[in-house]
Amino acid sequence: MRTEMKMPQMGESITEATILKWLKNVGDVVAKDETILEISTDKVDSEIPAPATGKIVELLASEGDTVEVKSVIAIIDSDANAAQASSPTPAPEPAASPAPAPSTAEVVPATSSSNIPPQVGDRFYSPLVRSLAAQHGISALELSGIPGTGTNGRVSKDDIMLFMQTRNAAPTQAAAPAAN
Repeated sequence: MRTEMKMPQMGESITEATILKWLKNVGDVVAKDETILEISTDKVDSEIPAPATGKIVELLASEGDTVEVKSVIAIIDSDANAAQASSPTPAPEPAASPAPAPSTAEVVPATSSSNIPPQVGDRFYSPLVRSLAAQHGISALELSGIPGTGTNGRVSKDDIMLFMQTRNAAPTQAAAPAAN
């Protein structure tokens, strides 16, 4: 089954958005809710998740394109058999995907993301990043210390996940010398 990925409406008055960066390419296998691209509107920049698990078979807009809300921007083949059949090699790509399984918590609405404001000084935090910070108990102070790898140094979902790995590993390493 093919899923049309449409440009989301990021607010009532938003009629278009600009694609900043595609994080996935044609042929890539994505998990539902995995970040697939970064967009910018006149009010907010956001990381947009894949609407379905599958293989990207077509990107209908390029980086830098300004696209109307609800326009189709990509096609994802969510039928695992079709995804395997269309690949040049019979390797089981969807099963070997390194993407983490989606958590039981779906995308959290921005209104409940946390007490972290969308912008602190010249640093902007997308609703997705603020939601992840709230979900993982990351304070505004900790968030401000995370180096961003996104556009203009913006903190991305991947930056949050890397921070969580480092944060969770640090107490273990500090406790090891004390045990000797």
